[in-house]
Amino acid sequence: MTWYIAAGLSAIFAALTSIFAKIGIKDIDSNLATAIRTTFILFFTWGIAASQGTLSKITEISKHSWLFLLLSALATGFSWLFYFYALKVGEASKVVPIDKLSLVLTIVFAALILKEKVSAQMVVGALCMTIGAIMIAYAK
Repeated sequence: MTWYIAAGLSAIFAALTSIFAKIGIKDIDSNLATAIRTTFILFFTWGIAASQGTLSKITEISKHSWLFLLLSALATGFSWLFYFYALKVGEASKVVPIDKLSLVLTIVFAALILKEKVSAQMVVGALCMTIGAIMIAYAK
C-alpha cells in the first residue's frame, strides 16, 4: 500500500471519527466520551499488534523512542480532550476545519523541529488551508 492510499484512508476514517463522535457524545460528558473511546482504541491497537506478532519486539525500543512516544501520547490525549469538548459544544462542520489546522501547524513544526524544507508551494497551500478553515468556521 502506498502512502497516498494510506493517507486517503486515514482522511476517510478521520472524517467518520468526527461524525460518529458527534453523534456519540450527544448526551454524555465529553471527557467521559474521550475515555471510553480511548479504551476501545487501546484494545483495538494492542489486538492488532498481537495479531501481527510484534509484541515481542517491545523490549528493543530505546529510551529515546519511549520518551517521544510518551510525549506523542500526551499531545494526543490533550488533542482528543479539547476536540471532543469542541464537538460537544460546537457544530462538527465548523469544529473539524479548525482542528485540521493541525496540518498547517505540522508544516511549521516540521520545518522548525525536524528541519524539513518548506517550499513556496507549501506555504501557499498552507495559507489557502488556513483561510479556508477560517471561512468555514465563521460561515453563517
